[in-house]
Amino acid sequence: MGDAPPESTPHETAAEVTTRSYQQEMLDASLAENIVIAQDTGSGKTHISVLRIKIECDREPHKVSWFMAPTVALCEQQRDVIQKAIGSVGLIHGALEPKQWKDPNLWRDVLSKNRVIVSTPQVLLDALSHGYINLGREIGLLIFDEAHHANDDHPMNCIMRNFYFRLPIRSSTRVNNHGPVREERPMILGLTASPMFGGNTAVAFRTLEMNLDSVIRSPRQHRDQLAAFVHRPEFRHVLYSVPWTYSTCHVTSKNFQALKAVEESMDIERDPYVLSLREELSKMPPGPDRTRLDQKLSKTILKKSSYTHKGIRDLFTTAQEICFDLGPWAADWYIQRVVEMAIKNASPYSNITTAWQSKEKAYLIAHLKRIDITAVSYEAHSIDEGISDKLRVLLGTLEEEKARAESMNEPYSGIIFVTRRDAVLALAAVLQHHPRAKDFRVGYLLGTSESSYRTAFLDITRKILLQPPNETLADFRSGEKNLIVATAVAEEGLDIQACGNVIRWDIPNNMVSWAQSRGRARRKRSSFVLMFERGGMDGACIAQFEQLEKEMVAQYNAERTAVTRPPPPSQAEDDVEFEPCEFKVESTGALLTLQAAVSHLNHFCSVLPHSRHTSHAPLYDIDPPDLPEGWHALEETQQCIPAYQGPFGCTVTLPKVLPLELRVYSVERKYPSKRSAYHHVAFKAYLDLYKAGLLNDHLLPLTSVIEPELEEEVKNMLQDIEKRDGMTSVTSQMNAWLPSGDEETWWSTDIAVEGLQAPLLTLLTRVKIPALGAEELPVLYHPRRGRVEVTLRQGKAVLLSQEDLTAAQESTRRLFWSPYGSRMQWSRLDFAYMFVINADPDTDTWLSRRNWATKQDERDSERSHSVNAQAFTEANGHYPTDLTWVRDGRSFGKLLRFVGWHHQKLTKEEEEEIRTRPSYSRFEEVQVTYPLLIAERLPSRANFLLPLPTSNATQDQLLLLPKYSYFELLSPAECEYSQIIPSILRRLETAMIVKSLRIILFPRAPLAKIPSPLLTLAVTAPVAEDPMNYERLESLGDAVLKFIVAVNLMATYPLWHEGYLTRRKDHVVANSRLAKEAIRLSIFRWIIRTRFSPRRFKPVYLSTPEEPVVAQEDPVENNDEQVVGGGKTRKDVEQLSTKMLADVVESLIGAAYLHGGFDLGVSCAQLFGMGLDWRTLPECVSMMLSRVEHGDGVSAQLENAERMLGYTFRRKLLLVEALTHASCQYEDRTISYERMEFLGDALLDMIVADFLYKYPGKTYAPYDIHIHKSAVVNTHFLAYLCIRTSLEVDASMPKLGPRGKIVMQPKTNRIHLSQCLQHSSPTILEDQKLTFDRYVKVEGKIEEALTKGNKFPWAALTRLQAPKLFSDLIESLIGAVYLDSEGNMNTVKELLWTLGLLNHLDRIIRDDVDVLHPVSRLSVWASRLQKSPDYKYTEEKGRVVCTITVEGKGEVSAYAEKRGHASQDEARFAAAEKAISVWEVK
Repeated sequence: MGDAPPESTPHETAAEVTTRSYQQEMLDASLAENIVIAQDTGSGKTHISVLRIKIECDREPHKVSWFMAPTVALCEQQRDVIQKAIGSVGLIHGALEPKQWKDPNLWRDVLSKNRVIVSTPQVLLDALSHGYINLGREIGLLIFDEAHHANDDHPMNCIMRNFYFRLPIRSSTRVNNHGPVREERPMILGLTASPMFGGNTAVAFRTLEMNLDSVIRSPRQHRDQLAAFVHRPEFRHVLYSVPWTYSTCHVTSKNFQALKAVEESMDIERDPYVLSLREELSKMPPGPDRTRLDQKLSKTILKKSSYTHKGIRDLFTTAQEICFDLGPWAADWYIQRVVEMAIKNASPYSNITTAWQSKEKAYLIAHLKRIDITAVSYEAHSIDEGISDKLRVLLGTLEEEKARAESMNEPYSGIIFVTRRDAVLALAAVLQHHPRAKDFRVGYLLGTSESSYRTAFLDITRKILLQPPNETLADFRSGEKNLIVATAVAEEGLDIQACGNVIRWDIPNNMVSWAQSRGRARRKRSSFVLMFERGGMDGACIAQFEQLEKEMVAQYNAERTAVTRPPPPSQAEDDVEFEPCEFKVESTGALLTLQAAVSHLNHFCSVLPHSRHTSHAPLYDIDPPDLPEGWHALEETQQCIPAYQGPFGCTVTLPKVLPLELRVYSVERKYPSKRSAYHHVAFKAYLDLYKAGLLNDHLLPLTSVIEPELEEEVKNMLQDIEKRDGMTSVTSQMNAWLPSGDEETWWSTDIAVEGLQAPLLTLLTRVKIPALGAEELPVLYHPRRGRVEVTLRQGKAVLLSQEDLTAAQESTRRLFWSPYGSRMQWSRLDFAYMFVINADPDTDTWLSRRNWATKQDERDSERSHSVNAQAFTEANGHYPTDLTWVRDGRSFGKLLRFVGWHHQKLTKEEEEEIRTRPSYSRFEEVQVTYPLLIAERLPSRANFLLPLPTSNATQDQLLLLPKYSYFELLSPAECEYSQIIPSILRRLETAMIVKSLRIILFPRAPLAKIPSPLLTLAVTAPVAEDPMNYERLESLGDAVLKFIVAVNLMATYPLWHEGYLTRRKDHVVANSRLAKEAIRLSIFRWIIRTRFSPRRFKPVYLSTPEEPVVAQEDPVENNDEQVVGGGKTRKDVEQLSTKMLADVVESLIGAAYLHGGFDLGVSCAQLFGMGLDWRTLPECVSMMLSRVEHGDGVSAQLENAERMLGYTFRRKLLLVEALTHASCQYEDRTISYERMEFLGDALLDMIVADFLYKYPGKTYAPYDIHIHKSAVVNTHFLAYLCIRTSLEVDASMPKLGPRGKIVMQPKTNRIHLSQCLQHSSPTILEDQKLTFDRYVKVEGKIEEALTKGNKFPWAALTRLQAPKLFSDLIESLIGAVYLDSEGNMNTVKELLWTLGLLNHLDRIIRDDVDVLHPVSRLSVWASRLQKSPDYKYTEEKGRVVCTITVEGKGEVSAYAEKRGHASQDEARFAAAEKAISVWEVK
């Protein structure tokens, strides 16, 4: 209301203002029940609301208070008042685009950070309608400022009707709620100076009370105090005469007569708009569009509503009303100003309407020029003679009021309320120039919401305003202006200083206007003056207002009871006979109502993709049409057709960018009004759009309406990309040995190991081992034989008898048991793979020994696999020499290689050493008996896939006691195979996983032809600890992906600027997005991530002993995350980082690129989708080049740039674009270089990463690739190249030579690439000069370090302090050359050699230059010491000083001359280099 207590000063906060008794009375009442406070303007209603809010904050700590005011200006004013007392107050209005706040978390964040929200009612209604706010759970108090608006379809009333009354009744108004949040009706507090607009007082009061579920209250106990503080103005009226009639008032107005002559001569049939409609209609085939155009033509002719005819007619009508009301001088002035502004601007409405046809513009301007304007005279007598009697009376009244104020020693301040905005302008003009008003400093206030002017010709009058409204108000408050001429905008709520005089130029339209305007005069001894027409009915109207006010006071004083029932369910007006129309989305609470449908549908169409040549809006066709088809062609006598009275139907047609089935909607002809038909058809269309998936569950358009499935992507694009690595639950790595079905087939594959003196090994599996290429077969590195190749014979299906199956199972167990039996169960024989040694010559010997061992134990157990050496020799009567492995003790004692027997007696000392060995400590009275066993340790190597060097070193021999030693009953061939089988299995498993990936993921060429070694590398994670993993390939793939994404985005979105492109690229390549695509394709199945540890080898079995469990059910932690590929046992579920999933995607793209270049890389990326419509790079380049015009030649400066680059552009405009800065004002053929720089940045990264990856003789790890790439693509180095690249140009000048002859004096100038930038900025010019000066100082040091030094010159490059535009220039030129060469990478590489970038990189690699950044080196060193460096900056004597401290070390400082943020970087680098030297950091 803007009515803080009159005595409060501008510096007083709400908390400091004394609360008066009548205010406390109203506060107490508001705590007991819902009330509407009805008090005069200036009585302190806002103060009561602030006190009420403070109490509500304590009573409802989990809910907010929501304050609503009808205008943005009033919202801002009330926010300022409330904020002084409450603190955390949020303001939401239309300018903040709350309809675009489509993330529910955004609304929750706003509510969590503010205890009070101030907004217009429409903002809250929209938030409730779209389900972003829960009225019952999130709002504890609703405050309606200017509560009398809560009627009919006003947003205030819709909030109550559609949401409030649907909630449970509040349990108590007094109890504090610090427990669980209850969903219930919030408390209501209304504020108004007049609870009614007019009519029956009792009915109006009861209606408002029912609508707001409240009781209207006014102070009763302390009414006298209220009267003492509220200063009712003295009501006076003045009388004026109207000496002319409406039809004759303009006779003396020359400009009006000229305007009238033009207006009367206009023929609608000659209007270019009508002519164009007729021409268009003649060419249009039958159909809805023709019908619509026919109606448009008929209505235009009937109403003469073309822009020109309506505009001049509106000017005519407005000027006539001004003339009648203010006099001919005001009319002449108004016509002159409008016509002058229109002609001066040529097309004053171009920012209001769509593009006009040139003929139509010419037609309007021609008619305006035909108006014979007579310049108004500003002579005093001319003005005075040309004003109305009403205006003379006003001048007299102003003089009297000013004299009255001065007689009371008070400055005059007044407001004149005028109904029409044009009359405000004309009246203000008269007052500014009339001599009798010279003592008044006049300003004017106009409303901004008169929508009827927005697309009308007279909207040009907005430009007549010389001062913004906020400045006018500020001048009025400060006294700079003492008289304001205003429309109703100043009546309601605005914080206008209490003035001494209010004059109503026009009689108030209703009771609210009467009360509000009168309330502006609230200074003591103020006056309220109404102007009555002599002999008119105005006095009777005022008497009616005074009587209504008496009745209102009587209603206040009467004992009023609360409304006990809510208002009945409401329908839009004239829809009462139809069923309620509303739709609610249960998941969000979003509500679609009949009243909101039209605005929702308009909003939906407005956000459809469009170009500047089109604008989208729904088209409504009423049924039946307003006029018969062809009405415009009828004779005038036939055109008199009575108006159709209903019922009506309607068809709405949506823009053509939507699918046909979602474009046209109709409702039957059954509605009593056109408005009703409009609302119903809009409701039907909007509901269908929701059902079709083009609206989200908040009933708002998707961000990308044509592709609804992309809503989440595009929404995320507008946010910062999540950089943190997350975790996701997935099923374990694919087990290649387990069959997919229940088939019983066994597949037999023969394995031959090169150089192994052993028979062939047959592998039996339940899955067929696919044909493997030579590069996929296992290669072993034997400790004695070196590199050994393994070959396979193509597998075949075999039928195993039970006897064969048992024999194979026992053979497999035998091979595995000795080295791996500690992790096996002897009784488990259901191996997923089995091994049989074919034609082992020692089979019979070892079979008999095993049979003997089984008889000794009388059962089949692990004891039959390992026998006591002493018992064995005693039973067999000899000491065998064909033994292989021996154990030092039972229960998986140390496994040793048998060497022979020792028969010679040992010394006592040697025997004692044997007896006291730890392995025999558990035995009593250990006796040394002969012969002794001679054994040696087995080679330490267990992983035969690692290429380690061979060794012939002999092992130390051990002497063992046979009594306590055991023989492993394995033949030499079995022992040999037993060691290498796990390595063979690992390699075969890897090959089978990769083969599965190829078959399922890459089923068709060309991706299917990616070599297996590359695919294996791409899916092998570092955690597997294999000899090679994907890390290097991922680094390359990352660069490939970013580059091909950048090229595709450039081609797909030609109108996007670099900021949008970067955001979209970051979204596409984000780990979270790549991981999501990897999960979609189940990439996790093929990621080789199980660590191969042969010493911990355990065979794979066909059956799983564990009972299946649901992965989500964790007794320790409640984890609701769904397992991808679920339905597995608990052991099959693992947590996998999203980074690993993303890395594999990039590695696969890198593998595709290495094998097939960018085309195959794009094909691989296309497989993963990533939300892009992928195209090959040639297609993208072709699309981009198709938009490049072939411009004329370029300037000599740009030709010099071509010579520096060593490249001549075929499309010169690409060069122009690459060298054009955004500040450039003289180059209008292209956009600035930012898009080209975006492309060049990705391209440069790609080429450098590829160069480092493929450099001969180097196998850089990812970290090394990163630091080397950082050295040559950072802004400092690129800026150096930009300045260093230069050219000598001829600058010879003529001079006077011998004998007076003119000769040319040879001279050259060096032009630098950085000087070729096209711009119009003096700042850039200054930066170029300063940077070049610094370059001259450090050039020698940088060049020497780059060509001869062993350390990269980081600090020296930083001293250039070059602006980023220098490096941008290099990148944009790289992008331009790439496009102009039609995507030729070799051409771009030649450019980089010419610029020197690849030259320096090559030298860095060849000479192993140290490129580690000094700051990074210091951090790495400190982290090894488990410490961290601390950097502090100070400024002294024009320098930036950086001081580095590390615990345990002395401080190190360095400085740089202060020149902005770059100086801080320079000081930091210098200090880091100094610290490295002082602290001897390695």
